[in-house]
Amino acid sequence: MVVKRKLPEWFKVKSPGSENFISLKSKISGASLNTVCEEAACPNIGDCWDRGTATFMILGDTCTRACSYCNVKTGWPNTIDLLEPHRVASTVKKMNLKYTVITSVDRDDLDDYGSGIFAKTIEEVRKLSPKCKIEVLIPDFEGDFDSLKKVIIAKPQVLNHNIETVRRVFKKVRPRGNYDLSLNLINNVKKINPKIPTKSGMMVGLGETKEEMISTMNELVDSNCDLLTIGQYLRPTKKHHPIIRFYHPDEFEDLKELGLKIGFKHVASGPLVRSSYHADEQHDAAIEKLIDQSILN
Repeated sequence: MVVKRKLPEWFKVKSPGSENFISLKSKISGASLNTVCEEAACPNIGDCWDRGTATFMILGDTCTRACSYCNVKTGWPNTIDLLEPHRVASTVKKMNLKYTVITSVDRDDLDDYGSGIFAKTIEEVRKLSPKCKIEVLIPDFEGDFDSLKKVIIAKPQVLNHNIETVRRVFKKVRPRGNYDLSLNLINNVKKINPKIPTKSGMMVGLGETKEEMISTMNELVDSNCDLLTIGQYLRPTKKHHPIIRFYHPDEFEDLKELGLKIGFKHVASGPLVRSSYHADEQHDAAIEKLIDQSILN
């Protein structure tokens, strides 16, 4: 039986309010952009913005899918904003970001699944902020190889696609997704450009077992995934998938050690870890390991 669960004490974080945070918030206001940092009320927003990193959600605020863990509204937008890439780039420059993550809703209504806007956004950010590193967190593009290739040709520093959960639980929370297709997408990144670090993320607390977590981590590494994030699932509303249990910080540390032993180049694991958590550190760790392995030489 699933019962209502009170957040454990380790979820308490200090509200952001530094001078730098307030300054960055004022710069993003009025740009008609969605930041995951704000939209998802991310607990790490103060830390990330102070580090000079932020995550932008492009292609609107309406997703063509309805995952049971996600609070983004569902619909069939059928429109795109061609000026959005430039607005993102202008905001990145105003915020003087060192590292930016660009993600999106699923856009199954578009012929290229939104990959063209991803590529254009990368190009625009690089044009205005050439020193800013760019990570993309992409949907599965329904496995379309040409759409994936379009994004990779734009040369982001990191290509991220979240598997989200273990194989057994996957269909319950991502009914329109495909576990093997997601693994294949990550593997295809290296086929197109072996020099781009690949990344994925998992949530815990959805009903998975430790053995299933280990199995998924092994499958990710076998699919040439370099980086991993692991965080606690938090239920947005009562209509969403219930929290089966909370993991203790010690368990997250254990999962981190397991992930490193399995073969990831870096693992960020903790109750409040999200896909973009210390993304700059993960990028640097991946590059260092890839150089050591002579992949970037």
